Amino acid sequence: MIELSTGPAAPADLINDTTEANFMADVVEASKEVPIIVDFWAPWCGPCKTLGPMLEEAVKAAKGAVKMVKVNVDEAQAISGQLQIQSIPTVYAFYQGQPIDGFQGALPGSEIKEFVDRVIAAGGGEAPGETLNAAVEAAEEMLTEGAAVDAAQTFAAILEESPNNAAAYGGLVRAHIAMDDLDQAEAILNGAAAEISSSAEVEAAHAQLELARQAANAGPVAELSAVVEAEPDNLQARFDLAQALHAAGQTQEAVDHLLGIFRKDREWNDGAAKTQLFTIFDALKPNDPVVLNGRRKLSSMIFA
Repeated sequence: MIELSTGPAAPADLINDTTEANFMADVVEASKEVPIIVDFWAPWCGPCKTLGPMLEEAVKAAKGAVKMVKVNVDEAQAISGQLQIQSIPTVYAFYQGQPIDGFQGALPGSEIKEFVDRVIAAGGGEAPGETLNAAVEAAEEMLTEGAAVDAAQTFAAILEESPNNAAAYGGLVRAHIAMDDLDQAEAILNGAAAEISSSAEVEAAHAQLELARQAANAGPVAELSAVVEAEPDNLQARFDLAQALHAAGQTQEAVDHLLGIFRKDREWNDGAAKTQLFTIFDALKPNDPVVLNGRRKLSSMIFA
């Protein structure tokens, strides 16, 4: 198992005010160690009051990968003149003593985060979100290799840092499914926040849990195959065989049988074949060949 680390804890001096006398030390010299974002503002500036707190929040979230210095232009007119500050709010980013990026006016939160991430990258650092993405990928690899317990621990650690990380949430559910702990997987799913409950990752985990519960009750493939062979029009037997095949890891064969049911009688059992197909498709990655081919064949039958 890897130990999740999203960087050092946030230092206490991430955000500071500076003056003309201290600008060289607080910004130019300090930027030789870590990128410095400079917020030029004034007490009478309305947009500054919106931008400042949002910028501070993004800098704090970076946990020391970047720092912020605030400059009151009314009290630092010489510096503002040297940097040709024409309007406020104006934001500059310094690294290695030089301005490397900047913008004017208030921005939405998503663009502020993108700006901070760019500054971090320019300074050779790694934004916290990128670190979490790497941890998710590592946990997924563990799950693929059969280390479900380690994967679950890693996904859980990611969620401690980012509770609404949909990829980690879905991964944690799938890890418990892999451990055959279906009740815990369901409990985790039921606790998903509204913001991520309908995300693709959580929906996929939900579909996998449904299929796992079906697998627990699936009949023997050989016996069901014999019944279908003897009774080709027995759609219930064919449906049961599809579930058994999927439980045995034969996903393509399961899809083929469900498509066969839909072709014979699309309304059979309240459209059970179509519903089951969508459950299988949702449980797989969208670009999986089984999904792409299955959806194409199903669509051709629906719109024939």
